[in-house]
Amino acid sequence: MTFHVEYPRTVPARRPEGHQPAAPRYTLRWDKPVGELISAYFAMQGHGLPPERQAGFLERLTTGFGEADGPAAHEVMRFVDEAGETNAVAVGYWTDTTAYARWSRGSTVARWLADDARLAEPGIGYWREAIAVPYDRHETIYSAPGYRIGLARTAGAAIVAMTTNGYFGAARDRIPLSAIDALESPLAAAPPEARPVASRGKRLTAATPHNMCVLRSGQFWEDAGPEQLGDYRENLEPKLMRGMDYLAGHKGDTGTLALRVMTNIDADGAGRAETSVLAYFLALEQLEAWARSHQTHLDIYHHAIAMNRKFKAKREVVTWHELFVMPAAASFEYVNCHPRTGVLPYCSLFEAAR
Repeated sequence: MTFHVEYPRTVPARRPEGHQPAAPRYTLRWDKPVGELISAYFAMQGHGLPPERQAGFLERLTTGFGEADGPAAHEVMRFVDEAGETNAVAVGYWTDTTAYARWSRGSTVARWLADDARLAEPGIGYWREAIAVPYDRHETIYSAPGYRIGLARTAGAAIVAMTTNGYFGAARDRIPLSAIDALESPLAAAPPEARPVASRGKRLTAATPHNMCVLRSGQFWEDAGPEQLGDYRENLEPKLMRGMDYLAGHKGDTGTLALRVMTNIDADGAGRAETSVLAYFLALEQLEAWARSHQTHLDIYHHAIAMNRKFKAKREVVTWHELFVMPAAASFEYVNCHPRTGVLPYCSLFEAAR
């Protein structure tokens, strides 16, 4: 038996009448009620960030994650951002809001990040983006049931089959709250424009807009044989990168507030055969508009469908995503970061007193 939330629908579903998906897909459920889901990202950034600095930071984070009330699951990643700075990232996942609140106040990581010494490291910045949503503001999809990543690694999570997939608008339909809420952005009529930010030497908190959409979308190809690995590297991956380049290069047109292409890394800091994109959009509708109409996404979509039809249950490249539509006032903090970090250019900012 698994837990889920459903509402009597007052907002029409996007599912076409009589639709049956051509290929199976899977989603997450838990074996007990879950009130809130939390994914908290912590990162260190800098130009040419030395491997030993990255390793020290990630060790601090993962050790802190092991303290009382730490996350139920975590991962470590790396990426180079649009300013050319290397970012070493650790993400922790919680399904217990109180445990997260206690850890956020009392952990060694919290005390270390709050120390004003973090503001005085030349060329080094730190950021924390905590995504916390009620259960009814999320959805997930996995191409296969056997590989666990992200929220799927938390205790009590089960990957179960579903049929709410294979049509544009399916992601929205999988969000329980979408049955009674259109999930519109209050800023849709006047989207925020990027502006310069004096962020160095400051501890800034960003007030994220209501119904901001967060997408983490991943690819895992470690178990792929030569044929499917070749197809991924030569065909699907280039299409995916073209799509991400388009979103990052047309933020105003697409409602993209931030986008990072991250590589999972192992205990030695080496890249694994796994990447994920972490992206923030002003609203779900803007992500949907790109997905259903822009050629860069249609190329990704149609190629993935073709490969799933070709290989069926023998598909060896796993794709997945987790999506959240956030209430207002998330906890995003930027410490001595460069001005283009995350949502800094787009959100109302508040500086902590020193």
